[in-house]
Amino acid sequence: MKDLFENSSGLRKVAKEIPLSNVKIKDNFWSHYRKLAREVVIPYQWEAINDRIPDAEPSHALKNFRIAAGIETGEFHGMVFQDSDVSKWLEAVGFSLQTHPDPELEKNADDVIDILEMAQRPDGYLNTYFILKEPENRWRNLAECHELYCAGHFFEAAVAYYNATNKRKVLDIACKFADYISDTFGPEEGKIHGYDGHEEVELALFKLYKVTGNKKYLNLSKYFLDERGAEPDFFDMQWEERGRKDFWQGGVKREWGKTYFQTHLPVRQQESAEGHAVRVVYMCMAMADVAAETGDVELFKACKKLWKNIILKRMYITGGIGSTSIGESFTFDYDLPNDMVYGETCASVGLAFFAHRMLMIEPKSEYADVMESALYNTIIGGMAQDGKSFFYVNPLEVNPEACEKNPTKHHVKPRRQKWFTCACCPPNITRTLTSLGQYIYTVNEETIYTNLYIGGEASISLADNEIK
Repeated sequence: MKDLFENSSGLRKVAKEIPLSNVKIKDNFWSHYRKLAREVVIPYQWEAINDRIPDAEPSHALKNFRIAAGIETGEFHGMVFQDSDVSKWLEAVGFSLQTHPDPELEKNADDVIDILEMAQRPDGYLNTYFILKEPENRWRNLAECHELYCAGHFFEAAVAYYNATNKRKVLDIACKFADYISDTFGPEEGKIHGYDGHEEVELALFKLYKVTGNKKYLNLSKYFLDERGAEPDFFDMQWEERGRKDFWQGGVKREWGKTYFQTHLPVRQQESAEGHAVRVVYMCMAMADVAAETGDVELFKACKKLWKNIILKRMYITGGIGSTSIGESFTFDYDLPNDMVYGETCASVGLAFFAHRMLMIEPKSEYADVMESALYNTIIGGMAQDGKSFFYVNPLEVNPEACEKNPTKHHVKPRRQKWFTCACCPPNITRTLTSLGQYIYTVNEETIYTNLYIGGEASISLADNEIK
């Protein structure tokens, strides 16, 4: 392999993705899970976001959009980031349709997109919590309220669905929202000089840039990364501006420190994985994307330092990350208890996605190995064989009596749950399974790399030749 840093332009991206539609998985193990995702899990989650699962936590996610669109009356219900459940369902649908067309499923998705279009405000803003509940407080609590996080998941969904159907409506809605965000945030005078509390929009803006070619989205993604960790601390300033009010507790005391949000240092200076595990790996995904696209060697070196710290000192053998339920966070090197582990399913999904980004830059087996560990253990282990119950937390050791009677283990569930009030994990599993073909192969100018031992076929362009 050629030296990644061999020329003056900096980092050279050595691999590219193969379109999902060019990969056909025919594998005794994985075909079962992918069929389950298509035929059971996506329909089940459709029922969930429509509040039609008996004895399960109500979602209200799609109803919030209907209310915001003026189709129904009522009030917002659910978590402040409830919109993302709809977006991740839509993204999984987009991936599924790229390999398995389904007119009925596409019709359901088109109906959802129509609702999103009606819910979107004239300036492009789209977030049901702030449209319905606190319209005067847009962007005033970015540390806690997930506005940019929800936007990011919608952008990812829009790209996946556009790639599947070539229908522009959802992409136009996303671009209108992204343009509004670009007009609102940035280094220019009069804009908000800040970033999101939960990293996600950075990687999603990059995807939007790749599908549209609009460098404004790439530049905004880079801006959010560059601004994180700068002084004075943006979240501290917003905390003071809103009278030291905490969203979750309703009191006057901040619950988390800077490490929780990865704002303790600029991203290029961070050498260990600190704080909320999902946020860390989502940040790393965006860092790898931007580094590869812009040739930013220092940013890539920071990715490698964080990667090494995670996989050598802070990762379970299952590909699980995040040792404690307090803040769903990393703790310290080699602190990996079997029974108290958090190991959120979403964190392993993010770790697998981060590994794939690193493979795109540097085709080394360590990235594929970690991706494989996460996929075969925590990710598919987070879902039951019938596709209708899920783990949020993934310990290696469970005592059912302790889960019930020991308060320090209440986060551990001995059985998978039908749904969750905070339902980020089930749709994350589904979008991973439906997009699995993206992770099997990478290709550069002269080489096809097989990253996962998954049977199937692929049509690959290599040196002006079509190879199957």
